[in-house]
Amino acid sequence: MAKPKVTTRFSDDAVKSKTGKVWAEWFQILDRAGARKMAHTEIASYLHDKRGVPGWWTQMVANQYEQVHGMRSARQSTDGKFAAGVSRTLEVPLAKLYSAWTDGETRRRWLKDDRMEITTATKNNSIRAKWDDATRVSAMFYAKGAAKSQVVVEHLKLESAAESRRSKKFWAKAIDEMQKALG
Repeated sequence: MAKPKVTTRFSDDAVKSKTGKVWAEWFQILDRAGARKMAHTEIASYLHDKRGVPGWWTQMVANQYEQVHGMRSARQSTDGKFAAGVSRTLEVPLAKLYSAWTDGETRRRWLKDDRMEITTATKNNSIRAKWDDATRVSAMFYAKGAAKSQVVVEHLKLESAAESRRSKKFWAKAIDEMQKALG
């Protein structure tokens, strides 16, 4: 069997150190088990229950298998929806960054087309929000020093890969605008 081309953030060495096998070995095992006809949860269960793959790694191996075999696109969840993510480290203290998201007046200065309705917030840590009737936004905040912090934004439940790409560009621009607004 030819070794499948794998584009992943984890090397063969990394996956082998955590699971005992490299990508091509896992893909061959899954092919023999009939994984192309399995749902995502069945693949993950097989990896965990029959092959002893540790928890988080069952998802990683199953996701990569599905992507390589055309069963799922990158950034596509098991329900068929897509996500878009952006991460930036900014020259701003954590509390100020968090406030830029949670204070409506401040947020409107940098977030064009603000449709965010915060549903859950943990101060200086995270927010979860409705963006519109169908999609959701998650923002996580991390201190990187006294005057530096990181925001990781994920827009979830998007309908297509094209919408995911547009959303990624939107959030990248929005965070750039936020940096300007915060000085």
